Amino acid sequence: MLPSDLRPGAADALLFDLGRVVIDIDFGQVVSRWAEHAGCAPQDLASRFVRDTIYEGHERGTVSDAAFFAHLRSQLNIDISDAQFLDGWNAIFVGPMPGIAPLLARAASRLPLYAFSNTNQPHIDHFSPVYTDLLDHFREIFLSSSIGLRKPDAAAYDHVVKAIGVPAERIVFFDDLAENIDGARASGLKAVLVRSTDDIAATLAALGF
Repeated sequence: MLPSDLRPGAADALLFDLGRVVIDIDFGQVVSRWAEHAGCAPQDLASRFVRDTIYEGHERGTVSDAAFFAHLRSQLNIDISDAQFLDGWNAIFVGPMPGIAPLLARAASRLPLYAFSNTNQPHIDHFSPVYTDLLDHFREIFLSSSIGLRKPDAAAYDHVVKAIGVPAERIVFFDDLAENIDGARASGLKAVLVRSTDDIAATLAALGF
């Protein structure tokens, strides 16, 4: 459901998550690649994988790639190399979300666009050159491992709002996770839960684009 106060002139900036909002991702591809390297069943790895404090630290940039992969080696009980972990880790990216490119182009002609993603340095190194055409629509991209803050923490939203330089209530934020939407709303942003690109199109229509 869209925020009830979306109307023409209701926003001064648009803020987008990246994964499953701008770039489609599939974690199933990650565990499948790791399973190939390890010679085991993907479903076994999927059941062992936990987004824990080490995972979050990697996204904040406080846990190194080597330490993260060592943790995964123990957590998943597989003995594969860091290079093999990295190969699987970057297999998560599928391609642009269907229909997102023209929507970003249309929105960027009307308002400044920004992105805010919980992500890690290996993913940044991978997606940045591959999706240049999409990412070029954003004036600035806030990445958790670069700023040391991640959604849904209030400090993360406060940092991004301050950097954008407009009041929180004048920013429309798009994300695919309910916990991040709740955090954004608690910090004063207008927030739209994205289940498909249609939700972004509907929001732009409500804003009069």
